[in-house]
Amino acid sequence: MANNKMQIVEMEKLVLSFGGVKDELEKGYKLLQKISKEKPSRRMTVKRIPSFGIRPQMEVGCMVTLRGNKAKALLKRLLDSIDNKIKKKQIAKNQFSFGIKEYIEIPGEEYDREIGMLGFNVVVVFSRKGKRVGIKKIKRGKLPERHHVTQDEIVQFMKENFKVRVE
Repeated sequence: MANNKMQIVEMEKLVLSFGGVKDELEKGYKLLQKISKEKPSRRMTVKRIPSFGIRPQMEVGCMVTLRGNKAKALLKRLLDSIDNKIKKKQIAKNQFSFGIKEYIEIPGEEYDREIGMLGFNVVVVFSRKGKRVGIKKIKRGKLPERHHVTQDEIVQFMKENFKVRVE
């Protein structure tokens, strides 16, 4: 399996996200900007959900995507904040996710009075070479099931590269 370079698992991206409205969203935006050193994008609603007080074109969240060495460096810090442990149920096909309850648990981050005590979600996406075939617009193809990254392959990748314990 290691002989075939198309079978090598690689970390595609790291996505940090925060959900909230009005003042809470502004604090979350500043938090993601502080942690990632990048500008987050805001997420808008499309549907109206009166029971939640949501209407179309209302800002309900923000997110930032990191790739490459920046993503790996930040992921190491984020994993340190959860003691390098992830649960088996947090791992799905092609990705795994976890939450940070309070950002001050991240090594190197200090409390900011303007932000307060907030947490956010982290999603790590994995892929193999050739994934573009299923994404591109012209001459799109289907990716076979064996080309997706399985739960066991993600566990092995995380153990080898980030010294993570899976429970």
